Amino acid sequence: MNTRILIPALALLAATTFFTLTGCGSADQVEAAFDCDSICDRYKDCFDSDYDAEACMDRCQDEADNDADYRRRVDECEVCADNRACGESFACVDECVGIVP
Repeated sequence: MNTRILIPALALLAATTFFTLTGCGSADQVEAAFDCDSICDRYKDCFDSDYDAEACMDRCQDEADNDADYRRRVDECEVCADNRACGESFACVDECVGIVP
């Protein structure tokens, strides 16, 4: 199995388990946090190496925690961009607008 997929999947599973057992957030919030990290890092890696991915992740997670519609859009953006090469990410503009520039 591809380690690029396996490691994030295991991290998501561990985080979901931890937060579910400790009551520190819903599974949707944990998934949104994972998606926000992925989206913001991808934007920095693919489009703007000076982009503040950490601030993006914080902003994205705060919005996702407080807005179910935003959380749905974050999921749609991550699903669209997942497994695409950087140059193919432009296909996800509609899904990702408002999450990253």
